[in-house]
Amino acid sequence: MKKSVHVVGAIIENNHGEILCALRSSEMTLPNYWEFPGGKIEVGEAKQEALKREIREELKCTIEVFDKIEDTLHEYEEVIVRLETYMAKVIFGNPIATEHAEIKWLSRNKLLTLKWAPADIPAVEKLVETSSTN
Repeated sequence: MKKSVHVVGAIIENNHGEILCALRSSEMTLPNYWEFPGGKIEVGEAKQEALKREIREELKCTIEVFDKIEDTLHEYEEVIVRLETYMAKVIFGNPIATEHAEIKWLSRNKLLTLKWAPADIPAVEKLVETSSTN
């Protein structure tokens, strides 16, 4: 039986309507795929609190978390991932890539130009879809 992990991801939007995208480093599983930053929920931790903690640890900034955008279950070769993504914004500091190879801000209509981790794709598609209807 495959291991299951429950993770949260932050769809961080800036004042220009751009989304923060993070490139997984060569040391991470799924290297060279883009993702929404975040990570595992600790035992007894609320999802939004886990997301705030992970972003503090990974990007050295503080976020405010808003509505859930997507809840995706994806089966990889070795693990089953449940990824819940939430809209967020930076309220203190500037994101710095400490674990990721690179971070960049992209408008919603350019998100599909990146090679996304499979679990992140449903959220990406939802963001692109909402940008074309606005």
